[in-house]
Amino acid sequence: MSQVNTFSPTAAALPELSAASTRFIALNNIQAISGVVIKELYRRKDFYVLFILTALITLVFGSVNFFNEEKIVRSLKEICLFLIWGASLVIAITTTARQIPAEREHRTIFPLLAKPVTRNDLILGKFWGCWQASGLTLLVFYAFFIAISGLREHEWPLVSYFQGMVLHWFLLGVIIAMTMLGSIVFAAPSSNSTILFVVTAGIMLLARHLNKLALQMEEPSQSLVYALYYAIPHLELFDVRDLLVHNLLNIPWPIWLGALVYASFNGAVFLTGACIAFRRKAVN
Repeated sequence: MSQVNTFSPTAAALPELSAASTRFIALNNIQAISGVVIKELYRRKDFYVLFILTALITLVFGSVNFFNEEKIVRSLKEICLFLIWGASLVIAITTTARQIPAEREHRTIFPLLAKPVTRNDLILGKFWGCWQASGLTLLVFYAFFIAISGLREHEWPLVSYFQGMVLHWFLLGVIIAMTMLGSIVFAAPSSNSTILFVVTAGIMLLARHLNKLALQMEEPSQSLVYALYYAIPHLELFDVRDLLVHNLLNIPWPIWLGALVYASFNGAVFLTGACIAFRRKAVN
């Protein structure tokens, strides 16, 4: 009886060990897939071309001297941040849009899924790789921006730059999750990229005005516009370029953390939708 009592807890713990090992294998699969995505970014020339263009345009504008130096510095920072935002969106959307279609086109998805890799692992690995790659590009872009603005202004508000860069990175996380879902729904990477560029630009420019537009409408249009206003992810909330350009006060940390939670929730929603859609979609 003593031997039975000794081994019974071990037998009960086996399912827990099995579940833990399964999660460990899934994390390894996700990290391995993400590493391939990052290596792909290194091999492609998109990042290098966009960074060189951003640096050249910024340096050309920075070499021009006028009488009102303060406004020139602010204009230089505004131009540089605009180029950084445009380049980061291009890299994030185009890199994500071609991940799943490229695997299907090259027929590498079949041996990949034949290994102990689930469809959820593939989606999460591709997302994590694209998000990491976007973060690495932002580090390079913002390092250049901080160097240029610091040399001209002789000020180094690193806390503001850190808050703006992290908000930018989480914004890209939401857009990458949206693009990942689009890569499952739409047929070609080109159509997916085009739609995501249009949707992102529309949200950034128009989303904040939908509630004001709804006040001028009658039912049921008013309720529909209000529902759209609360349903879409408000990407414009993460655009703090004006704070960085004019060296305004730092964002209060509770508000900053709340924005990160809001971005994480929206990204999780789109990523969950991508996993569900991919599980129901034939890969052949």
